Amino acid sequence: MPAAAESPVTAGYAAPVFRNPSSDGLRFAFGTLTVLPVEVTRWDRRAARGGMLCAPLAGLVVGAAAAAVGLVLLFLGAGPLLAAVATTAVPAVLTRGLHLDGLADTADGLGSGKPAEDALRIMKQSDIGPFGVITLVLVLPAQVAALAQAYGASWARGALAAVVSAAAARLALTLAARSGVPAARPEGLGAAVAGVVPVGGALAAAAAVTVAAGAAGAALGPYGAVRAALAVTVAAAVADLLLRHCLRRFGGVTGDVFGALAETAATAALVVLALG
Repeated sequence: MPAAAESPVTAGYAAPVFRNPSSDGLRFAFGTLTVLPVEVTRWDRRAARGGMLCAPLAGLVVGAAAAAVGLVLLFLGAGPLLAAVATTAVPAVLTRGLHLDGLADTADGLGSGKPAEDALRIMKQSDIGPFGVITLVLVLPAQVAALAQAYGASWARGALAAVVSAAAARLALTLAARSGVPAARPEGLGAAVAGVVPVGGALAAAAAVTVAAGAAGAALGPYGAVRAALAVTVAAAVADLLLRHCLRRFGGVTGDVFGALAETAATAALVVLALG
């Protein structure tokens, strides 16, 4: 039987490809915030919005991986300090150190005391200046010390600290990508995600992460629930203070600023989780 003639209505017509917005958002979050082999299929504002809303989920995966490494070392006989070092190293590996690099670059830009244009140029340089070095020297030992104290209290408390701090770190990115926060440069990751998240969505994400952290902390008792929820709240507040300072100094956010916010939030959360 001969093939049917092609209809003039369907000639040259390609069937539309329907994408799941939530899938695009997850791909954007994991593809830009981790080294996991996830292909980013869309790089537009809609995908960026979904990605920034899904950022805490990427943090959950990173934190779970970090906690797993720490627990394995403890099971094998390592002490809390070694477990804490390994737990701190995992997020750095899974982000190629980009958040730590952003923290150092932001510290150099802020510490330079120069106008926004000059400070941004300093931040783009490949080397790390004295302010960046000092910041890393203080932040990394603080994270290790807090995790060691948490692991020393109990394995479960240390694992919880690793997961909650990683989720709180990525929540800081969600909040920093809210509407009204401009980009400092017209290019780069900062420009791609600046202002993409509605304020209501950012607040909803913050509430969800806080409640989830409190629920997880409840396994360690009522004080554990309060401490975990408080850690997320304090992390978000401290990161927001840094964000506002960067907005005043740079006129907007950059990829480096996002990295600095993540590390700042993680450190603040770990300090709260180590207390008590």
